[in-house]
Amino acid sequence: MQKQIDKAIEYFKKRDWDKAIDTFTAVMETMPNNAEIYNNLALCYANKGDYAKAEKNYLRAIELNPKIVQAYINLADIYYRQKDYEHGIGLLNTGVYELPDELILSHYLARFYMEDSRLDMAIDELEKILERQPDNYDAYYDLGKVHFELGNYQLAIENFENVLEYKENNEFVYYILAQAYEANDEIDKAISNYLKLITLNDKFAPAYKKVGILFMARGDCDDAIEYFEDYIKLDLPEEEIDSVKVLIEKIKKKKDEK
Repeated sequence: MQKQIDKAIEYFKKRDWDKAIDTFTAVMETMPNNAEIYNNLALCYANKGDYAKAEKNYLRAIELNPKIVQAYINLADIYYRQKDYEHGIGLLNTGVYELPDELILSHYLARFYMEDSRLDMAIDELEKILERQPDNYDAYYDLGKVHFELGNYQLAIENFENVLEYKENNEFVYYILAQAYEANDEIDKAISNYLKLITLNDKFAPAYKKVGILFMARGDCDDAIEYFEDYIKLDLPEEEIDSVKVLIEKIKKKKDEK
């Protein structure tokens, strides 16, 4: 029997899903209560895009072994891609109950809550994770996003700053942190984080535009012009370039009138 299982796994590694399915199915005839086989079979169907059969086999795997963490993760991924948040949340609540130490399931659950606009419930799950894993920067990032969406900008800032303690010099964190500072009306800190981003990635076009707008709003015409001119040197649609050129001329005219 092990030879058949090894053969099925070999087909799987070669991405020959049909042969892998046939071989796993043959194995099931003599091992009908093996949760791992159902999980592997489901994964083959998922890779083929047959999500209905994948779901059926994942659920059978979980029925046979409620402690099979990978089946929860794999099936949750299908529900997430299909935006089937209701079934995903139900599945993951079961997984969290059966496997309370598998915090990855709690994190998946939090992300389903986020997508389903159950933000208070997402916060609860993320805070539970951070109580047990205070260095989980992914949880800090998601918690920051939730607070940002709720308009709790100071809490968003605190969580994004925590991410940078564990993941320094990350352009995407700098960008969302800058947005949070901007929303919290801390313009100097917003500009500082946009500039840190540009230092890391001088092709990150939105940061140049953001800095230009903030300098313009603050009345720093020379700095605004500088960053808008750098912005239009990047790979942008022609209509965007033309629009910003008009804006630059308006700023120059306003500057000359002072």
